[in-house]
Amino acid sequence: MSDSRTPAQIEADIVRRRGQLAETLDEIGVRVHPKTIVGDAKAKVASSVDQTAGRAFVAVNRAVAGLRAQFVGMDGAPRLERVVPVALLAVGVVGLYAMSARRRRG
Repeated sequence: MSDSRTPAQIEADIVRRRGQLAETLDEIGVRVHPKTIVGDAKAKVASSVDQTAGRAFVAVNRAVAGLRAQFVGMDGAPRLERVVPVALLAVGVVGLYAMSARRRRG
């Protein structure tokens, strides 16, 4: 294979390729620098935490909305057929706890 380029063209090509090589080496140097690696790791962790927190918020929001729907009607009024039994159960549990605490003291 013969090269029909002139010596000046070959020299210009060499200079251009050296420049490209220098840019590539600089980029590699930046990518493998410890500060860059730590920064990338921090960004990944922060992103993961943000995604996890977002998912948790959505899950909690759904759970609260579902629970609210159990005790509050579409019009915003409490559903007494569900609120009263839960309230009575709560009063009973608190009463049992109070009696148990009284027995331990007395």
